[in-house]
Amino acid sequence: MAATARPERAVLTYQNQIGFEAVTTLNGARIILPDRIIENGITPSSAEAILKKVVMIPDIMLSLETEQGIFSNIPIPEWNAIVFHEFPALPTESIIYKILLSSQKSNIQFEVEKALTTDTYMTVAEGKLVQIMSTASTKWNGVKVMLETLGIKQNEAVYFGDDNDDIEPIKNCGVGVAVSNAISEVLDVADFITESNDMDGVARYIEKNIL
Repeated sequence: MAATARPERAVLTYQNQIGFEAVTTLNGARIILPDRIIENGITPSSAEAILKKVVMIPDIMLSLETEQGIFSNIPIPEWNAIVFHEFPALPTESIIYKILLSSQKSNIQFEVEKALTTDTYMTVAEGKLVQIMSTASTKWNGVKVMLETLGIKQNEAVYFGDDNDDIEPIKNCGVGVAVSNAISEVLDVADFITESNDMDGVARYIEKNIL
């Protein structure tokens, strides 16, 4: 199984190589199971309410990850983003998985937090990218569904992580492992620390302790 903040298209290479039985993508906004797909998107009304506030933040870089692709207020070639100039209007009627926000000139976390609705929450990836999602969309919710579907007990699972979204599953799975370049909050709650991502820490731990 895999759980990632990235969209499904970003894990296809690994899926083809490894053949995951289930995958949680987009922090739990889209959970792909052997027999079904669960989607936990932001409601259109909440997305509109948030966008009306965050577009007022100076120098904001804004993207929406949706069922029809990524819409952004600036070109992002590496994401194949569709440039959309009409925010805070919604660019599509399809499912909205995430609202992604960043700024090169200021810390926007406080302003974004004030824009949240009661059914959404935010996390910060790599210390700079603010991600807004439905409260139903978390990695841990995705991991729980995957474990239940595959008949694996939570205390039998080993979870690897490095960022804010990984704290809950690391704390709740049987064994939580952080890579050495994880943020301090993850290192503090992990049962074990393995080598960094760049040093194949996950593979080394699996080879030594599981296989």
